[in-house]
Amino acid sequence: MAVDGGSRLRRQLEAVRFEPALYVKQLSQQSDGDRDLQEHRHKIQSLADETAQNLKKNVYKNYRQFIETAREISYLESEMYQLSHILTEQKGIMDGLTQMLLAADREQQLLLQAGPAAAAASSSASAADGASAKSQSEAFLLPREAEEHKQRTLTPLLEKVEGCQELLQAPGRYLVYNGDLLECDPESAAQLQRVHAFLMNDCLLVAAWLPGRRGAALRYRFDAVYQLDSFAVVNVKDTGPMRDMFKVLMFPDTRVFQAENAKVKKEWLEILEQTKKNKALGERRELEKAEALRLAAAEQEQQRLQQEEEQRRRRALPSGTNPFEEEQEGGGEAGEVPRADLQPLDLGLDWIQELPEDLDVCIAQRDFEGAVDLLDKLSAYLSGADGQPGVRQLRSRVEQRIRRLTDVLVYELSPGRSLRGGPRATRRAVSQLIRLGQSTKACELFLKNRAAAVHTAIRQLRIEGATLLYIHKLCNIFFTGLLDTAREFEMDFAGDSGCYSAFVVWSRSSTRLFVDAFSKQVFDSKESLSTTAECVEVAKEHCSKLSEIGLDLTFTLQALLVKDIKAALHCYKGIIMEATKHRNSEEMWRKMNLMTPEALTKLKDEMKNSGITNFDQYTGDDCWVNLSYTIVAFTKQLMAFLEEGLKLYFPELHMVLLESLQEIILVTMQHVDYSLRCEQDPEKKVFIRDNVSFLYETVLPVVERRFEEGVGTPAKQLQDLRNGSRIIRVNPESTNSFV
Repeated sequence: MAVDGGSRLRRQLEAVRFEPALYVKQLSQQSDGDRDLQEHRHKIQSLADETAQNLKKNVYKNYRQFIETAREISYLESEMYQLSHILTEQKGIMDGLTQMLLAADREQQLLLQAGPAAAAASSSASAADGASAKSQSEAFLLPREAEEHKQRTLTPLLEKVEGCQELLQAPGRYLVYNGDLLECDPESAAQLQRVHAFLMNDCLLVAAWLPGRRGAALRYRFDAVYQLDSFAVVNVKDTGPMRDMFKVLMFPDTRVFQAENAKVKKEWLEILEQTKKNKALGERRELEKAEALRLAAAEQEQQRLQQEEEQRRRRALPSGTNPFEEEQEGGGEAGEVPRADLQPLDLGLDWIQELPEDLDVCIAQRDFEGAVDLLDKLSAYLSGADGQPGVRQLRSRVEQRIRRLTDVLVYELSPGRSLRGGPRATRRAVSQLIRLGQSTKACELFLKNRAAAVHTAIRQLRIEGATLLYIHKLCNIFFTGLLDTAREFEMDFAGDSGCYSAFVVWSRSSTRLFVDAFSKQVFDSKESLSTTAECVEVAKEHCSKLSEIGLDLTFTLQALLVKDIKAALHCYKGIIMEATKHRNSEEMWRKMNLMTPEALTKLKDEMKNSGITNFDQYTGDDCWVNLSYTIVAFTKQLMAFLEEGLKLYFPELHMVLLESLQEIILVTMQHVDYSLRCEQDPEKKVFIRDNVSFLYETVLPVVERRFEEGVGTPAKQLQDLRNGSRIIRVNPESTNSFV
């Protein structure tokens, strides 16, 4: 019945048109008394607990589904990445084929047009190729057949590898060496998996073994492919279980492979090194050959321009007006015009024509250094040639890219970007802006970025319960960040001393932000003076570390803190004065009984730490102290106030601290003077005189000496106060005291 009642109640509460007010009204009318209402309340509470448990279970269930979904998304992301990698390689292969065909056509046209110079360059490059390939006579005699043979050798091997069919489509790729290896963990040298490595003339393919596929067509699974110029091979010394191993270093990864024996390992190392050298040599020869063709074409173009200029010059002169025409035609040297006047800049070079598009690619790929390098190269090439035709149009096209590049760099330094990584994360964008001649903008954006980083770091700092712990963290974050920013600024703007004033102004404004957070936590929360002094001392200590880089913000810090410290000193002074007046109003002028030797020892240690070394002469037998409780408490508070005030001290606070000490001391002086004049009991007068002696001859000299040690100058006002107010003589039988 209880279960049915609970189900009915649940359905009633889950109804779409449920009205709480009407439900409560009906329930009140149907209930006989308080007991029915309590039972109904218990049912509703049980239903609420059950609903909460179900909700919690659903949350856990959905959370597991979320984890599984995230894992599936990760798998999908990796597959998409592999697909993107495959598509990129396919695009690269197609682009390579297109470039090879275009280069072959261009080379053939240049050879037909260039004449003897290009033929000689081509023959010299061919001779160099032939000299390096004498050991391979068959390849030299029949290069096409040799390449096809190597390709046929590579094809059946790679067809056994799952997922690398696109590698067969690269023209000119052939197999150099292959073999089985064991991949080991770089740290523990534990065996990870069995792999088969295929070394080709331009890359290294690593394929993992497929278990249970011995008789199948696919025996390996594609694992990774590395270009020969993207990794380094390092020999691993045989130590313990690490034998016959070598490392393949690809930033930021490292893979360790173990060969079957030392002989196989040696073969791998030698063949890898030789293949890398052969690839570098082949690329260098291709560049030399292309450069020779380019120079031959440029020379031919130059000759053509000279001939056209000579023809224009001859047409410009009327017939028979030049008496030296025959001599110039015969000698040739007399009519020669300097080369600088005849030869304009060649703006039809491939790299100049493709430069705007290359800049777009660099900007899209965030290759800012490459973009600025291209701009520097163009600027050097066009130096002094602004008047030539076509230069202005080229510069206008490039200026658009420069503005785009500048906008991207400005966005990289904007405070809205991620502030992680510290000041070094901005170095790349700042250095490129400086190279573009915009050091002022780079300085402004760099400082704005660091200001936002400082503000974010302070805002994200967790406010701890202990103020001193929070201040330690705050100072460490702020001053360490300021120090790192200063060092990075000095590194980035070393050649521009005009930006240093901007950094000093920024440092002052950042310090003001730090002081706002500091004051809000220390002064606004009304901490004790001892805690305030410790916090200020921590801030001063961290601020002094900036002197390592020649930056001193101590004066700025003190100027920003002086107002709050003055208020704290005045506030604590008022607390001491009120407490002293309250004790004075209840003064009975009796000796102190500390009850236990431990309490007496503790009091002696406190007085000794305060600088009162002769306190033993004021202690009596057992646990008695021959001083009033008021005087002892006042002494402890006065010495504590002095010590904390000296920790907070800087020159602007000199008079504030001195006047506060005078006012505190004067309260007790007036009290003992009034007590001497009003006390009628001779024994109590003698006791009061002992307290006065302790105050004037022990406490006040210690205060003056400690103040002079902490400040560096004597406290003349305190001396005058002690000497001017000192009780010279007291007549025990009189109610008057002479001051």
